[in-house]
This record gives sequence, C-alpha cells and structure tokens, in this order.
Amino acid sequence: MHKTLADQIEATGGRSSGFDYMRIVLALAVVCWHSVATCYGHEAQFVILSGPFRSVVAIILPMFFALSGFLVAGSLERTKTLVMFLGLRAIRIFPALGVEVILSALILGPLLTSYALGAYVTDPLFLRYFRNLIGDIRYYLPGVFENNPNPGVVNGQLWTVPFELECYILLSMFAAMGVVRRRLTIVFGIAVTAGVLIVHQFIQDGGAIERNSGPIYGKCLVLCFLAGAMIYLYREKIRFSLGLCAVSAVAAVALIHIPYGDYFLPVPVAYLTVYLGLLNPRKVGFLSGADYSYGVFLYSYVIQQAVMSAAPWAREWYWNILICVPLSIVFAAASWHLVEKPALGWRVHLKTLEEVWISIKAKAPPLQAFSNWARGVKAT
Repeated sequence: MHKTLADQIEATGGRSSGFDYMRIVLALAVVCWHSVATCYGHEAQFVILSGPFRSVVAIILPMFFALSGFLVAGSLERTKTLVMFLGLRAIRIFPALGVEVILSALILGPLLTSYALGAYVTDPLFLRYFRNLIGDIRYYLPGVFENNPNPGVVNGQLWTVPFELECYILLSMFAAMGVVRRRLTIVFGIAVTAGVLIVHQFIQDGGAIERNSGPIYGKCLVLCFLAGAMIYLYREKIRFSLGLCAVSAVAAVALIHIPYGDYFLPVPVAYLTVYLGLLNPRKVGFLSGADYSYGVFLYSYVIQQAVMSAAPWAREWYWNILICVPLSIVFAAASWHLVEKPALGWRVHLKTLEEVWISIKAKAPPLQAFSNWARGVKAT
C-alpha cells in the first residue's frame, strides 16, 4: 500500500517543519531576487527572466502561493464558518501590513523625502499610499527614492497582496457554494481558468506564440494557490512520493521556459511544494515558535530601497544581500513579536463571535456567547 499525503500529515502530527523552512527560505529568496531591481533597475530583472536562470527565480512566487493554498485549505476545513475563516485571514494579513504602511508613510517618508514636510503631507501621493491598508496597492510616496535605480517605488513586492486576497475570496466562494465538498469542480475550474487565460494572453500577444520572458502573471499565482488547495482536498488519494516530486520539479522547470507554460505550472509546482513542505526535519533556532516570513516579505523591499538611497556604494547585488537580509530579519522578528503574534491572540474573540453567529443562525439565544466573549475581553 502506497503512502499518501494524508498518511504523511498524520505521521507529522499535522505540524511538519518542512513548511516552516520553506516559508523563510522562499521569503529570503525573494529578498535576493529583489536585489537585482533595487541595485540595477526593474529592467535588469527582465534580462535575467529572459535567460537560463528564469527557472530559478520564476518558481519562487508560484511555490509561495501553492504553499499558502495547501495550508489555508486546511484552515478552512478546521473552521466551522466562513466568518471565522475570513477573520483568521484578516488578523494574519492586515495588522502587520497596516503597521508597515504607517511606518513607511509617517516615519520613513518624512526622513527621506526631497520635499518639505508640508508639501509632503499635502501631496495626493501621500494620502493615496494609505490605500495599501485595504489591499489597494500604491507604490509611491512624494519625493521618496527618486534617485534610486528603481526610482520612486517604496515597496514593490506588495503587488502580490491583491492576488492573495483574491485567493481567499475565491476559496470562500467555493466553500459557500459547496464546491469544496465536490472536489472535481476545483479541478475543472483550474483547467477552464487556465485555458481562458491562455486564450486571453494569446489575443493580447496579437496571435503570436511568445516565449515566456516576463514575471509570472498574477492570475497564474491564483491558480497555484487553488492547485495547492486541490491537493489538500485530495490528500487521501495522492501518493507521497519522491519520484512524483522529481517528476514535478522537472515538469515545473520545463514549463517555465515553454510559451504559455506558466498557465500549466500550478499542479506540478503545487505537488513539489507540498512534498517538500511535508518533510519533517528538526527545527532549529528561531524557527521554533515563530514565523518571520511575512515580516521579511513586508519590510525587505523598503529596507533595500532605503539602503540603496543612503549608500550608493552598496548598489551591487552582493552588498545588497549582505546588508539587507540581516536587517530584514531584525524587522521581521520585531513584526512577529510586537504585531503578528499578539494579533493572532485575537482568535479567541473570533471564536466567540463564531459561536454567536452559529447561535443566531440556529435561532438560539446568543446571550451566553456574548457573555463568554465579554469575559474573554476582560481577561485580556
């Protein structure tokens, strides 16, 4: 009898350390990749993406989204209501994002802008930047990083946030419609969506078969998320196999270089990601009880741009990495311990709200649930 993904999940107690390693490694890989844009300009990234190293960098974000899809699908299964599920997603994303946006706009901006303070805070770009708080991404603050190799961009990697939110909304819609229980619907949906996107891209390219040379499209990342969720739903039927992992890795690398191959990437990259994530090596150091990957994601690009502005001599990829990776980890640690971990403590209140919601739906008196919630708030 072949070992399945579900068997491996059970063997690790549902807490395999592979995902912890993958999150931080992928986050640091993003920092290294962004050293190109922040040192030499955005166009330099396209040069690399057009060459043989495309597969090394173009697979990073698809793996991130596939990992998220697998884990978030598990979170959805464990929650009783969509109220709880969406609440958990909100407290994981928005508190830390809000702190980063506010620090960038109110501290970093005034320190580094070429504008007078009055002109800075009255410029329309200043107010627009706060749209990042709700996932409506804006990259520019007035007079900030104007002379950098990638001019004006304060936090370029936030471009993935709307697609991440789209993933959560889609998964919630699937759950509300009962699609999660009808697993084949997700398989069909991924295939149809990929086909539609290929046709759309073909039309945009004027009927020409264009070689993959740019970044992975946001919609492809959404498909990778859904593929990760699909693999979780089929975990009891899919083998946990090193051979399948190797085949998936080869297929993923090949597809990244084939015209429109990005749209066929989700399933192999999702299996590769899940297999590696379900490995369970011993945790070391800061990985025990902490997740710094989101903080690295939030702060690294801003740090890289700030360092490139303050130290033009450091505008080489190796200096960028040597200086900015440690700084990013420091900020990520502060974000985890001061913002993210405390925000996750709000789960107790979400749980009580969920009980209230269930009571209301069942037309039962919710006063006891409200009382429990009030006692929880008082205790904290």
